Amino acid sequence: MHIGICATPADIAPLQELPFDFIEAHVQNLLLPEKPDSAFAPNAAATLGCARPTPAANCFLPADLKVTGPSVDSARLARYAEVAFARAASLNLRIFVFGSAGARQMPEGWSAVRGFEQYVEALQVVAPIAQRHGIQVVVEPLNRVECNLVNTIDEGAEAVRRCNHPSVQLLVDFFHMLRNGEAPDPIGRHAALVTHAHLAEDVDRREPGFRGDDFRPFLRQLRKATRCQRLTIECVWSTSMPAGVAGAVAEVRRQLADAGY
Repeated sequence: MHIGICATPADIAPLQELPFDFIEAHVQNLLLPEKPDSAFAPNAAATLGCARPTPAANCFLPADLKVTGPSVDSARLARYAEVAFARAASLNLRIFVFGSAGARQMPEGWSAVRGFEQYVEALQVVAPIAQRHGIQVVVEPLNRVECNLVNTIDEGAEAVRRCNHPSVQLLVDFFHMLRNGEAPDPIGRHAALVTHAHLAEDVDRREPGFRGDDFRPFLRQLRKATRCQRLTIECVWSTSMPAGVAGAVAEVRRQLADAGY
């Protein structure tokens, strides 16, 4: 299993000794999908010049690019995806995490059934564009405090199956599962769809090892997801990222070994 951290490639350049395998970047900040190529060029140079690969990025959509509710703009979504995926492909970035709580948050009083349908429709808009650029979009279930749509692994798996496209798969995030009080079992139940994973401790979203959360039950289920080869630490660092990475990665590796990896 490759272990990554959420970071900006430019920030990693002077920290090449840190013991992690890859960077997971921020789509909006790195790829600037609604900005001109001239604005993107410095980010591209920093990414391609970084000693660590950047195969994944999260925060796919800005909050004002709604995919649920009365103000969905599918044409803008398609334009945005086209630029984002093309720029990502130029950086060998292949995984887009579709969390984007603001974009998919349903307005008060909106039909939950219709909201789910709209989310699937958004996946169906971006899926063929992603496929054309060699990108995989992964649905990220978010905890109920952060978002009111697609909260559980079962719901995420249903969205993937309803979309029914090979370029749309599933992410599991142990932090969101812990916040929701979800058991680890759904990971194994939907293992065939899982291609990416995140983790952080439950309280204050701290790095692994800070309070000692036990991720082993989740990792044992994740072993069944044979296509999932990357696990990103997506946390709020208790001190700083440079100071905390070594201990956090070591803790994840210990728990991976205990879980049979």
